[in-house]
Amino acid sequence: GIGLAITQVLLEEFGAKVVAIDISLSEGINKLKAKHGEALQIVEGDITDPATSLKALALEPSPTALMLNAGVCELTTIAASTPAHWSKVFNVNVLALLNTLIPAVPALRANKGRVVFTSSSAATKRRGAWASYNASKAAENAIARTFATEEPDITSIAVCPGMADTGMVERIRGSMGATAMKPDDHAFFVGAKPNMVNPLDCGYVLANLAVNGAKELSGEFFTWDSVQGAPYMRK
Repeated sequence: GIGLAITQVLLEEFGAKVVAIDISLSEGINKLKAKHGEALQIVEGDITDPATSLKALALEPSPTALMLNAGVCELTTIAASTPAHWSKVFNVNVLALLNTLIPAVPALRANKGRVVFTSSSAATKRRGAWASYNASKAAENAIARTFATEEPDITSIAVCPGMADTGMVERIRGSMGATAMKPDDHAFFVGAKPNMVNPLDCGYVLANLAVNGAKELSGEFFTWDSVQGAPYMRK
């Protein structure tokens, strides 16, 4: 997914030291660990548990950047939804980000660091069955721009990675999307397969922003290949 792509780019193209949080150790993250050794430290745990983020920050107490990428998408109409559904989506997509962001603020202030939020165009959309995801991404954007106002020494940017070819999108194209969405909405995702974004391409922009993002972008939300994102694309 996008998180793995960002990690790979940071390690291999920017020479960064990375502390990654993963709920389970995938083959991809294990390969990166085997290749890069101590440059990549991994915390296996649930990002909705504040202790997981604290373990990561203990490994790197003075981060220069945070890449907040955790996210889930569960599709259902508002009428068919339950409090448990909303809690699951918001716990991962919103509250879990704060578990990492809040304790890192002192170090980010001292380092004049950067925070990059992996957001989505869903934050501004109205597609049926997407209410919880849409709302969670709108909330994420609100946090990113408000944080930019509150913390003038920290650059805070929200970026839409486009429709990347990831496991999440595959589930949307599959039975979850077919069951929850209107046929024409589902057909849109199925038909988009040939034009999906390579995670390594949008991941490069996100990683580059975490390393080099201009202060003038703080508080903004834009798509990875927009005018704002173009200077950070792979040359």
